[in-house]
Amino acid sequence: MAKDKVTITLDRAKADRARGLVAARSTSEVIDLALDRLINAERLRRDIDAYRRNPPDDAETTISLLADTSGLADSTDWEALYPEAEDGR
Repeated sequence: MAKDKVTITLDRAKADRARGLVAARSTSEVIDLALDRLINAERLRRDIDAYRRNPPDDAETTISLLADTSGLADSTDWEALYPEAEDGR
């Protein structure tokens, strides 16, 4: 994808904090990542809004119940593999 140089005004401290959080090599990388995440979040929000306006009907719900979900059950102890952090995350 072609990229163009642009001039923006931003809070340098905020950009530096974001850069540290995502281990980005540059502020440009942080901005690019932030824009990708904003676009994805907005698409998801719009999809959810559309779904709420037109939820599945009974026939569509019935189709979803026909799926084989047996592969979802396993004996993995996920809590042991991913213990909760001290700060509750």
